[in-house]
Amino acid sequence: MKPAASAIESLLEGTCADPFALLGTHTGPGGTFARAILPGAEEAEAFSLDGRHLGILGKVDDRWLFEGGLQAQPQPIRYRCRAEGHDWLVTDPYSFGPVLGPVDDFLIAEGTHYRLFDKLGAHLVEHEGCRGVHFAVWAPNARLVSVVGDFNDWDPKRHVMRNRTDIGVWEIFIPEIGDYRAYKYHIVGADGAVRPLKADPFAFMSEIRPNTASMTAVPAKVDWGDDEHRAHWAAVDPRRVPISIYEVHAGSWQRDRWNWFLNWDELADRLLPYVVDMGFTHIEFMPISEHPYDPSWGYQTTGLYAPTSRFGEPAGFARFVDGAHRAGIGVILDWVPAHFPTDEHGLIRFDGTALYEHEDPRLGFHPDWNTLIYNFGRREVQSFLVNNALFWAERYHVDGLRVDAVASMLYRDYSRKEGEWVANAQGGRENWEAVDFLRATNRAVYAEHPGFMTFAEESTSWPGVTQPADERGGRSALGFGFKWNMGFMNDTLRYMGRDPVHRRHHHEDITFGLMYAFSENFVLPLSHDEVVHGKGSLLSKMSGDDWQQFANLRAYYALMWGYPGKKLLFMGQEFAQRREWSEERALDWDLCEAPAHDGVRNLVRDLNRLYRAKPALHGADCESEGFEWLVVDDAENSVFAWLRKAPAGAPVAVVANMTPELRTDYRLPLPLAGKWNEVLNSDSVHYGGSGKGNLGQVKVADGHAMVTLPPLATIMLEYAG
Repeated sequence: MKPAASAIESLLEGTCADPFALLGTHTGPGGTFARAILPGAEEAEAFSLDGRHLGILGKVDDRWLFEGGLQAQPQPIRYRCRAEGHDWLVTDPYSFGPVLGPVDDFLIAEGTHYRLFDKLGAHLVEHEGCRGVHFAVWAPNARLVSVVGDFNDWDPKRHVMRNRTDIGVWEIFIPEIGDYRAYKYHIVGADGAVRPLKADPFAFMSEIRPNTASMTAVPAKVDWGDDEHRAHWAAVDPRRVPISIYEVHAGSWQRDRWNWFLNWDELADRLLPYVVDMGFTHIEFMPISEHPYDPSWGYQTTGLYAPTSRFGEPAGFARFVDGAHRAGIGVILDWVPAHFPTDEHGLIRFDGTALYEHEDPRLGFHPDWNTLIYNFGRREVQSFLVNNALFWAERYHVDGLRVDAVASMLYRDYSRKEGEWVANAQGGRENWEAVDFLRATNRAVYAEHPGFMTFAEESTSWPGVTQPADERGGRSALGFGFKWNMGFMNDTLRYMGRDPVHRRHHHEDITFGLMYAFSENFVLPLSHDEVVHGKGSLLSKMSGDDWQQFANLRAYYALMWGYPGKKLLFMGQEFAQRREWSEERALDWDLCEAPAHDGVRNLVRDLNRLYRAKPALHGADCESEGFEWLVVDDAENSVFAWLRKAPAGAPVAVVANMTPELRTDYRLPLPLAGKWNEVLNSDSVHYGGSGKGNLGQVKVADGHAMVTLPPLATIMLEYAG
């Protein structure tokens, strides 16, 4: 049956919503009939993929429309085109069947598909005997969706997609294109309005900014060599092993001689040996997902599935992770499901409707960052995000995700005034849809990837952040592995900024945190947030003159490494960077040539090694049984002392003197008689200190020892028997 002239007209104008009904091959009473649009051709012959001649098509419209009968019923079809003495081959995308199947439809509709990243996006596949790229995108309210790219002159009429109406997914297989091809989606909304060209939400690679097209690419790699590393972390309880994290902004840790970004291979050559030498167990990258704006530091991402092209191809990042694992270093990524930017090529009103976001700005707009908030209650959106967490674990073998701005997700009134937010069904401020999303994410990654860890940046007292996300924890339990201890960071930095003469009046800034130190599984974060936006560096936050600032910083680091909880330090602070951090330049590595700065770095290196070597310092980081106060109330002298304990290993006493006064014959209670070795002294000359101490050892009798407390210093004493 010949289609109506209006149908052919809409096809040629690129407005036909079902081009598969008109193009490709069709069988009827008169045999097999083929119809194709072949731009530039004057003549066309049809062949099967194995080269059998099937027939000649005639040009029936000057807009390159060809039709003709075929001698057989092959699927798919390849055309040999001719014009002005030139020949070329075109394989017809409309002669291929769909790639997605009914199981995909069912799981996608249900929101339980845990391998969406294998189905949506752009995948280099072999389909019905031909290599090419399968494109699939969710746009349920669109009237029409086309793939446009450098392979079709960005012409939306060339590759209009098939609509799987039951699930709102559009798909097409385009034969004989490969990787590194730029593409976007041309979307016509239900109202007939054409949307700005959209990047692929599931793109595995993007053009380097300021360009914004997605790129066809193979994510990750196949020849991994990290089985030993992954098996180790799958077999241990992360709460009871050392975790010391080096937080890195990949674009400014170091730069090349032209002040341009290092690529992943160059970063691996420089960063990995450095981290190994410094004794850290993990690298945590600030967001590396594709983002258009450098000063956002990656926290306003437009490509959650694409490692940013700033540092090279996706396989380069996979090589970095593999190399890190072979060196015994874990890789954690900063992950941002809390909000997304309003860039027109991104998710905003993707198919002409509020698809990923809320229609109501009281629910869907973030006043702090002028960004949009995901509609966590929509199952397809939740599935998009949960799958992204699984994607990084599956395809790139990352060891964990640090989830940014969790507090902003948990509360509907976060940073909002009265009248600017909508209460939940119970009339409260809790965002239970976001809670359900976070619980679902943690359940999925912990079930699918043993050894994986999640970290919450949660700045409130939400109950049960690190409680299991099942019936044991209750509805509010989020299921994270760890939570950033923002209170520790705020209280202790405030204390260290005070003149020592005033510290006696603020003793609780140090002691208060130990009252809740075991209520969650905590990480102690000295992160990038503390050294930006006019806050200066950690060194500049310390009180006193230059000598005292260095001494205070060394004492602070040693106190932190002796404090219960996992450790995190932002890059540059390990050598006492003086300037505030900026993403526009590399760290001031030349400072390491100065003895004071190199001394701080020596201290951090030794702290990491000691922390990893002494079970007492890490084996009960998250359990109250591993901590005991020795001196809690000596505010007059600003002295703090506690004992760290673990079942396997000798106890370690941590003693801090937060005044510039040398204290000799200080009466320190210690529980075990005998010798205690001074295993660390932040006042050592090796670290740039004055060299005061206990000559390597103290002796305990009658339940105490008379010890020397160096000025502005922390010492550690290990029981030796």
